[in-house]
Amino acid sequence: MLKPLALSLALVLAGCASDTPDSSLPEGVAYLGSNLSQQVEVTIPYEKFELDNGLTLILHKDSSDPLVHVDVTYHVGSAREELGKSGFAHFFEHMMFQGSENVADEQHFQLVTESGGTLNGTTNSDRTNYFETVPANQLEKMLWLEADRMGFLLPAVTEEAFEVQRATVKNERGQRVDNQPYGRLNELVSQALYPKGHPYSWPVIGWMEELDNGNVDDLRAFFKRWYGPNNATLTIGGDFDRDQVLQWVVKYFGGLPRGPEVAPLAKAPASLAADRYLTLEDKVHLPLIYLSFPTVYARHQDEAALDLLAEILGGGKTSIFYKNLVKSGLAVQAGVGHPCRELACEFTMYALANPGKMPQLAEIVKVIRDSVDEFERRGVLADDLKKAQVGHEATTIFGLQSVRGKVSSLAHNQTFFGEPDLLQPDLERYRNVTAEDVMRVFNTYIKDKHAVIMSVVPQGQVALAAAPANYTAPGPVPKDQLSHADKVAQAKIEDDFDRSQVPGSGPAPQLKVPGLWQQRLANGIEVIGTLSDETPTTEIMIALDGGQRLTSAAEAGLAQLTATMMAESTESYSTEEIALELEKLGSTISVSASGYRTYVNVSALTANLDATLALLQERLFKPAFSDADFQRVKVQQLQGLQHQANDPGWLANTAWSELLYGDNSAGRPVGGTLESVQALTLEQVKAFYKEQFRAGNASIVTVSNLGQDELLPKLQWLGQWQGEGSRWAPLMAMPELAGPKIYLLDKPGAAQSVIKIGRRGVPFDALGDYFKSGLMNYPLGGAFNSRINLNLREDKGYTYGARSSFRGGPELGSFVAGASVRADATAASVKEFISEIQHFAAEGMTEQELAFMRASVTQSDALSFETPGQKARFLGKLQRYNLPKDFVEQQGTLIRNISLEELNRLAAEQLDLSRMAILVVGDKSSVEPSLRELGYDIVTLTL
Repeated sequence: MLKPLALSLALVLAGCASDTPDSSLPEGVAYLGSNLSQQVEVTIPYEKFELDNGLTLILHKDSSDPLVHVDVTYHVGSAREELGKSGFAHFFEHMMFQGSENVADEQHFQLVTESGGTLNGTTNSDRTNYFETVPANQLEKMLWLEADRMGFLLPAVTEEAFEVQRATVKNERGQRVDNQPYGRLNELVSQALYPKGHPYSWPVIGWMEELDNGNVDDLRAFFKRWYGPNNATLTIGGDFDRDQVLQWVVKYFGGLPRGPEVAPLAKAPASLAADRYLTLEDKVHLPLIYLSFPTVYARHQDEAALDLLAEILGGGKTSIFYKNLVKSGLAVQAGVGHPCRELACEFTMYALANPGKMPQLAEIVKVIRDSVDEFERRGVLADDLKKAQVGHEATTIFGLQSVRGKVSSLAHNQTFFGEPDLLQPDLERYRNVTAEDVMRVFNTYIKDKHAVIMSVVPQGQVALAAAPANYTAPGPVPKDQLSHADKVAQAKIEDDFDRSQVPGSGPAPQLKVPGLWQQRLANGIEVIGTLSDETPTTEIMIALDGGQRLTSAAEAGLAQLTATMMAESTESYSTEEIALELEKLGSTISVSASGYRTYVNVSALTANLDATLALLQERLFKPAFSDADFQRVKVQQLQGLQHQANDPGWLANTAWSELLYGDNSAGRPVGGTLESVQALTLEQVKAFYKEQFRAGNASIVTVSNLGQDELLPKLQWLGQWQGEGSRWAPLMAMPELAGPKIYLLDKPGAAQSVIKIGRRGVPFDALGDYFKSGLMNYPLGGAFNSRINLNLREDKGYTYGARSSFRGGPELGSFVAGASVRADATAASVKEFISEIQHFAAEGMTEQELAFMRASVTQSDALSFETPGQKARFLGKLQRYNLPKDFVEQQGTLIRNISLEELNRLAAEQLDLSRMAILVVGDKSSVEPSLRELGYDIVTLTL
């Protein structure tokens, strides 16, 4: 069924590349081949080279957008660390942004950001990658930056930088692991699944005790061992001149010396002689059970069949797990997966128990085992295999919609398998899986096999665990048993150019704003669309004005509950039947609610669009709204709210909305409160559906490889939709925000505190004070290297990240500055926030900051319209706010001409601290005394 789609995709992608490679190459570069003339269904065109120092270079030319994506992947992750020295690979993800011999501290962020680009780095167990997406004219500068930190990082690895980033890593762990419900699950399961000393037995972020035990010489030695060019792959995709890029790569990378040779690690799947039970008491509401079975390793011959087995057992609403656990009401969520890594894979099963129906995890485990037995008796159905295979192919195609997606695929496959483009072999190995293969791997790896069985239970409720714990994880290696590395010096590198000179930029690329078409259907619904022919896919977004704004505060959660019910049964299909039909097409239809809108989003392979739209018509116009669906969905939403009440970020957002907007619908979470959702009835859902799902509320955005003449006839049935637009009730009076005043919400035992400081502001506009205020805020808290982030993250080490922003909708807006900070730095962080805001309001931005903002915001437009999703959001904004088609150009003119005086006037007006509230969500007993020392009134909140 997908063959024609894949063929059309190959034509689109291959059309961006030349047919044969040029034989003339710069000295020091060897040509290793390409797939430019390969005739297969799906391919990412590339050329592959190797420099004399061992650096692998992959080029993927794509001139469809005026941008480039640069990725440097080092074949080093936490698996390469020494026992007792965990976290070093992730630590280097941070250190590699802190400057190098010719790049000053924070200059990397500054140069990329002012170029209009984005950047980041990620670390996993097997590799670390660094990447930038920038306008095409900035490519040389990116190569200079990446080469400098590959060859000249050690001078920047100072004791001071080491300590700052060690604090940042601790804050990251506090925010993402220790302060998150279930945050420690994966690292504890890995300790039990893999024996001590196995490369996967410690977490990527590391044990903090071991990070404390390391020193700067250990870190420098780790860099010297693993970050040489011969252990790296440089992948460049986008709009560039091939010959020029080769010259730049040789210039900046060619002189860097090889590092030590790197031998591949042996594959090391885990094995268990018996079930291992673990129990974690956590600040959670929903008990969780998690089973992990050892299997194979990435690209093992059984990997594909295991992936499809996982999808059949627990993927979506057509799976056995969903039927027996979620639809039965025993669990709020359940699923099965098969995550694979270079050395080992795991087959995982989980369920979040519904404590109102079956909190005992031993009983949930029994249902899981019964479900596995049911699968064995039933076997693999034809539809099982079809939906899983089509789903894999659709995911592959949708993943190729951005240059970053294609570059990431090339870099990954080259790093681990030595072959950049594996799309076609991957499609074939999943297509070739048979029902017999699925049953064989089930019998080999799952049936009657041992697993790590992890119970996560609310604090003080160990009796809910599946079984008593029978495994104790080993502790970190003691400090006195560690040996430290000798000092490592920076190697001397001779160049025939001055590396301290920042390369210039080429001519600014021509901005490619999507061309669009507009037309109204017979009932007046406006359709706005654009052509996007890089992949054979179609995105349709139906936006319905209203959302939670159509409800009272007492009905909070009704819009979302109705949206969730729209994903259940219809007049002609059960929930499972319509889900199966969509899965067999590789399509999705999702319905979601927000504060001011309900959205219906459709993603489809274009060849399957007609069948997908038939299912959309069923879902949109014929929801069943059965009582059985309602009772189950309502319980899930209530349990979800109780689960979210343990998340400090959700608590902060909820309290913040109420502080700003009071008893208006905007003052309540879209998901509602326990009180409001408990009171909702099926009759209210039906009434809200009639109020919200009207033609008069609707507008449509399309992004497709079909043109207007082909696509619009497929949407004519929407022209028969009836109903006038809904009227919004007047807003109620807003709360007074005379300040500054601290509002404190207690989160006992919180490892970090969440801080929000701000006020109500102006609603959205594209060219007025709202837009200008965003420009004003950019150097204060809008960029990574803003004043607020550099202060709290880089200088003080209080947080993993701090920001400020202006947010605006159709009738309300706000300014908010915030961060999640170390609990012991709560008061100090509030003080620094206030100091930065007050100083900026009084003094404004500098001329240098104005120039930085202008360069960054203006050039970033080149990255704004690449993917179908980006195009849809652009068209949706244009349509929602009735903006002129050239509003992007008008914004560019405004940015170039706005004066420092006008921006600083806005700073004084918008950043008046006397009109702001300060919210702190944290452990009241530990943070309140130091907060009182700040001298502000403190009001204790409850939710």
